[in-house]
Parts: sequence; structure tokens; C-alpha cells
Amino acid sequence: MYVLWGSTYLGIAVAVETLPPFLSAGARFVLAGVILAALVAWRQGASALRVTRAQLASAALVGLLLLLGGNGLVVLAETSIPSGLAALLVAIVPAWVVVLRRASGERPGPGAYGGVLLGLGGLAVLTLPGLSGEIRLWGVLTVIAATVMWSVGSFASSRIPLPANPFAASAYEMVAGGIGCALVGLGRGEQHGFVLAEVSTRSWVALAYLVVFGSLVAFTAYAWLLHAAPLSLVATYAYVNPVVAVLLGALILDEAVTWQIAVGGAIVVAAVCLIVSTERRR
Repeated sequence: MYVLWGSTYLGIAVAVETLPPFLSAGARFVLAGVILAALVAWRQGASALRVTRAQLASAALVGLLLLLGGNGLVVLAETSIPSGLAALLVAIVPAWVVVLRRASGERPGPGAYGGVLLGLGGLAVLTLPGLSGEIRLWGVLTVIAATVMWSVGSFASSRIPLPANPFAASAYEMVAGGIGCALVGLGRGEQHGFVLAEVSTRSWVALAYLVVFGSLVAFTAYAWLLHAAPLSLVATYAYVNPVVAVLLGALILDEAVTWQIAVGGAIVVAAVCLIVSTERRR
């Protein structure tokens, strides 16, 4: 998950070069969800996919929060901002989780609060290119909104009745999130003017990569980890993914690594390290 999710920011940037953002995200998640459901039924029997209405509703809610709100907004934002910057902004997720835990009555340690403040400082530095007009500010704000949605979905996943089988839960989440992305794409009119024959080969390859490695492998691993491991351990992906994404963006897409990205990214990664290390000691 460390490496694969870091590479998906590059995949998204290449996919949206010639594919509409929400419609491509919808196709990605619905296809991955259907394939995963078929694999679960094949390996474990159709009974493994049986869920109650409450479990199905919970899985749909988490899928919409994570994949429509979280991932879908990142896909949209990457039509206007570099993939490396998007990954660095997403790294703030563990800080929002601390805020949500405090709002729910939990009492994270002082180190966690310090990490939140440090992370917000890094977020401010990363936002500077948008405020100065060097990149589109709406793209930066869209990713920040995505991090809040992803955080709420991750936080809720351990507190609502999801399917007992984590792979079945992941399949339902991906299908629900994919349908949500597709509906938003249609509502935005992304189908108008879209010509299938004009989609580049590299965008198709990127979409296939996202389906297999970004969704079937990495997202399913994330859904499983949310069931099987402490959230503090799962959150460690947040300070590895940005490094992978920035390196790939610079090497393959020639994305510039400005001082704001370097400094702000370092601050955010340090904040995540502080939060995660504090939580793992508790």
C-alpha cells in the first residue's frame, strides 16, 4: 500500500489527460468492485457477499465518503494541480482523524495535538502557490476538501456496522463510490463532447493500472487493514505515499518541486510522523 498508493497519483494525472475525471473514476471503482465481488464469490462462495440492509447502507456510506468525496475530488483537482502537490496535501489526513477523535469525546495525547498544529502549518505553506497564483487555488482547496471526506470515511468505518467480510465490504464500497462518481460526472456534463476514440493509449493504460493496483490491490488492502490493524498503524501510509508521488511526478511528468512543495511537504510528513508515533505509544 505504501508504494502502490503513492504511484496512483501519477496514474490519475495521466488518466485525466484525455479521460473525464468523475466518469473515469466511476468506471474504475465499479469495475474493480464487480471484479472483487466475483473473486470473493468464487473463492468463498456467494454466501460471503450476503449482508444486512444496515451493513449495505454503511458500506455504501463509507464508499461514497472515501471514493466519491475523497478520491473523486482528488481526481478532479489533478486536472489543475501537480500530482505530487496533491499527494502532499492528502498527507494531512491523520491530522483530521485526530480532530474527529477529539470531537467524538476521545482524548488524543499532546503529541497528536502538536502534530495537528504542525500539519496545519505545512498545509498553509503548500497552499501558498495557489494564493500567489502559481497554480489554481480551487485545485488546492478541492484536495483539502477531499482529505476531510476521506478522514470522515476512515473514522466512520470503525464505528458503523460494516459487512464482517472485509473483502465483501471493499467490493460494496467500491461499487457504491463508483456509482456516485459516475452520477456526479453525468451531472457535470462530462459526457458532452467526450469522444472515446480521442482517449490516448497512455490514459487507457493508466486507468487499467488504477483498476488493478490502485483499487483491487491497494484499496482492498486499506479496507482490510481498517478491520485488522490499529488506525495509527494504517495511517503510516500517509508519510510514505507523498514521497513516492513527488518522486514519480518529478521523474516521469517533469513536475517542478518548488521550495513551497519541499518545505511544506517536509512539515506535513513530520507532523504525520509525530501523530503516528504518539498514537502507537498509547
